[in-house]
Amino acid sequence: MAGRRNQHTREFKLQAVKRIVEDGQRQSQVAADLGISANTLSTWKKAYQKDAEEAFPGHGRQTTEQAELTRLRREVVRLRREIDILKKATAYFARHSR
Repeated sequence: MAGRRNQHTREFKLQAVKRIVEDGQRQSQVAADLGISANTLSTWKKAYQKDAEEAFPGHGRQTTEQAELTRLRREVVRLRREIDILKKATAYFARHSR
């Protein structure tokens, strides 16, 4: 079983964190009630407090910031290819224009 991770739904994580943040329950008690570690719950709480709307995207969904970064990286790759093509074309025409 080494390497196996429990996967909890976004709703499960939100409900767990809200029990601490909104209901004022103790983190250790919520963790014990749900059968998860207090460290896991602490990580969820930090993610929620950082950005409640973007917290726990899961299943391959990216946050807005991650999606923008992915788009920009793709654009950089495309632009580098275009630059390489233009360099080769410039070299070709420079050789054949003499």
